[in-house]
Amino acid sequence: MTVHQPPPPVETGPDARPHAVVIGAGFGGLAAAVRLTARGYRVTVIDKLDAVGGRGYVHRQDGFTFDAGPTIITAPFVFEALWTLFGERMEDHVTLKPMEPYYTIRFDDGRTFRCWSDKEKMRAEIAAFEPGDIDGYEDFLVESEKCYRTGFQKMIDQPFHTFGRMAAQMPGLIARRADRSVHGLVSKYVRNKNVRQALSFHPLFIGGNPLRTSGVMSLISYLEREYGVHYAMGGTGALARGIADLAERHGTAFRLGAEVDEIIVKDGAAKGVRLTGGETIAADCVVSNADAGWTYTHLLRNHARRRWTDRKVRRMNYSMSLLVWYFGTDRRYEDIGHHMILMGPRYGGLLKDIFDHKVLADDFSLYLHRPSASDPSVAPDGCDAFYVLSPVPNLDGGTDWEAMAEPYRQRIQDHLEQTMMPGLSDAIVTSKMTTPLDFRDRLLSTKGAAFGMEPTIFQLAWFRPHNMSEEVRDLYMVGAGTHPGAGLPGVVSSAAILDRLVPHAKELA
Repeated sequence: MTVHQPPPPVETGPDARPHAVVIGAGFGGLAAAVRLTARGYRVTVIDKLDAVGGRGYVHRQDGFTFDAGPTIITAPFVFEALWTLFGERMEDHVTLKPMEPYYTIRFDDGRTFRCWSDKEKMRAEIAAFEPGDIDGYEDFLVESEKCYRTGFQKMIDQPFHTFGRMAAQMPGLIARRADRSVHGLVSKYVRNKNVRQALSFHPLFIGGNPLRTSGVMSLISYLEREYGVHYAMGGTGALARGIADLAERHGTAFRLGAEVDEIIVKDGAAKGVRLTGGETIAADCVVSNADAGWTYTHLLRNHARRRWTDRKVRRMNYSMSLLVWYFGTDRRYEDIGHHMILMGPRYGGLLKDIFDHKVLADDFSLYLHRPSASDPSVAPDGCDAFYVLSPVPNLDGGTDWEAMAEPYRQRIQDHLEQTMMPGLSDAIVTSKMTTPLDFRDRLLSTKGAAFGMEPTIFQLAWFRPHNMSEEVRDLYMVGAGTHPGAGLPGVVSSAAILDRLVPHAKELA
């Protein structure tokens, strides 16, 4: 194992190490800070929020702890690699708890399908719906592993800043029929509509429509089965804080509650940032973990751009947005698991309403998260912490969220009370809500999209904003808006790509 230690600062006078500024303390920005520090840079992370995490921010209210966004952790090895850079062990700082089952899917007729790591248990779940689909499921797993080998192992931590790099991957993508959707791939192997839904909904975790996200993303099924689904004790925010603490222990500086207004460009290269208050911070390179659209249309608004013009950014297809309702109850609902997917009466029709028609439908599908099922620290004694997430259209739709948010939330509450959570209305003791407006205004996400640009076949890899900016030298991109895309493994891996693009600090000395 190679252990990297950044050179110590000069004892007399200012720190002579090259300076890197990271915009945004989301998971991509935090991972970038760790890796740049390990490469010998003096690193400053700047974020407009008052705490680290970005979309993985933590809300604390009335004794309850709510993860704001991501709650499902897969591919733990991509996180462990950050601690390994400094000869440390993640498990000494963050505890990941394996989930069994991974999650429970509840269909609109009340039937349930539980996803397990155990192959025999999964066969039994499928047999309960369609015994004839068991062989097809086995064949699907074989294809899912092939997708993992192609789309994860060969692509996730590789830069695609030249078309030649993309062309080199085309034979593998063609072999995997990357033009076929996840739902289309699953449908090749299984016939039962419920089983198809259970095996194809995963792109929604990364902002994709299962009806058109490339079938290569079926790799998620293999990733879960091979490496498990985990929960960070204390919440996903504890993992974000653990990465931030790692960075700080080795010299990274954090400026929280400070917003970057502009990236300073001189002679075609990024030379630092200007904050909203007018302060300038010089840098030898800048890494943006901000939304890619925001980075180009706002942070580089005074720099002429060739590819990522305002028009180009607007014309890209963006992921759906989310309405997330966080609530705590003064009683426990022991029949509800840690992760639950509540399917509505429609599957394809609802996805089309959200992604294509961009209308707020009368029906919905939901993700219900009950972390207190596994972690007593997130709720007071005898209480439960929840959040329920509903995919909704991004702000390209015409929904008036100031008027519609509360009625929509009330419909979700009524549905939960009528189907799974009796007495919910009387049990709620704290409540908070996030809408697409929050994604736009608080997280500075283009069109209020929750996951950045949608991961369609022509918005992946080389077709996304590059990890090494096409517009400005010494500007790099990490996070959901660049390659490889959204999801915790993806955004953390985007920072690993920096090791292949950013010079080692000693090369600049």
